[in-house]
Amino acid sequence: MKGILDKRRGLTLATCCGTHGLQDGLSASIYVLLPVLAQAFGLSYSQVGVIRAANNTAMSLFEIPSGMLSERLGERTLLVFGLICAGAGYLSLAAAPGFALVLFSLFLAGFGAAFQHALSSSVISTTFEGAGRRSALGIYNSSGDIGKLAFTGCFSLAIGMGAAWRGVAVGFGLMALIAAAVLLLILRQLDVGSRPPAAVNAGHAPGKTRWGIRNSTGFTALAVIVFLDIAVQSGFLTFVPFLMIEKQVPAGFAAFAVVLTLTGGIFGKFACGFLAERIGVIRSLVAVECLTALGVVVVLLAPTLVAFLLLPLLGLVLQGSSSITYGTVGDLVQGDRQSRGFAAIYSIASSAAIVAPVGLGLIGDRYGLTPAMLTMACVVMLPLPLSALLRPALAGEHI
Repeated sequence: MKGILDKRRGLTLATCCGTHGLQDGLSASIYVLLPVLAQAFGLSYSQVGVIRAANNTAMSLFEIPSGMLSERLGERTLLVFGLICAGAGYLSLAAAPGFALVLFSLFLAGFGAAFQHALSSSVISTTFEGAGRRSALGIYNSSGDIGKLAFTGCFSLAIGMGAAWRGVAVGFGLMALIAAAVLLLILRQLDVGSRPPAAVNAGHAPGKTRWGIRNSTGFTALAVIVFLDIAVQSGFLTFVPFLMIEKQVPAGFAAFAVVLTLTGGIFGKFACGFLAERIGVIRSLVAVECLTALGVVVVLLAPTLVAFLLLPLLGLVLQGSSSITYGTVGDLVQGDRQSRGFAAIYSIASSAAIVAPVGLGLIGDRYGLTPAMLTMACVVMLPLPLSALLRPALAGEHI
């Protein structure tokens, strides 16, 4: 029986990781597309930020509703629905005749992506309840960066070789639609993500709050930390190609800076999940944020070749922090409200990914890209005092 359970756990984790990799890969491809769109349409830094924000706006708006809806429909149906919407968004993007439809297409793709992070995280957190949950979520988070690396790498290579971005978008859209059909078959076979009717009203049992939050102060502190952390991640990935262009790198190759950063992120998200289990949430978070601030400054000031070589190392800590923060949600939210808790955190993360590119873009337009990058280095240090508020909430954990 134990072997069957372990096999089912492994297949569930692998399926969620595959969905995560595909959805994050589609979203991250926009980073590589931004320099191409900027040249094609003559866009300013702030306009570039608005394009990226369109995708994240949809995710932010529908992350929490997706978590609530999953309590009635189950995660399975919504995960498949999200892939269908993402595929339709990219097919629409490929046919977009102008700026307005580009924004609509990316909004639709972001709407589809909203039905993924919280729902998959909820499935994994429930499946791996107790020991191994943080590590499993770390593996899940790293799978997103594998997808980001694969999709941005393919997109960068295709555009660098002169391929039309519209053709690549068609391929990505069709891939998402095929994956939706495969995902439905696998989850049905595993009997995962189909919530029993009793679970709908479970949250009204005595002693349980509507959102299932065990410690409101700790959860609020975690939410603010996630917002600041994702703001820096999103801002850096949005503007690092433009930083490389300022360092005299051709636009076609400047986008490869995103790929290098994401490469480090793969290992960072995987390693930081285990790091938090070994040395604790607070210690690992402090170390990672300090190294991120230092890395941003060094990449900004370093010569072009050195900056490129340092990007994977920066990506290691820049994105690795997500495994520490997201892995803590399960410690602060009751079991039957996991989808709501993750939805709230991911919605906050999406909000940060909306605000940061636009705000940093405005700073870049007015004062230059260097002040914008230095702003990121300052913002990433703000979670350090907030992390102290997590200690009481994680009492009994290895902090």
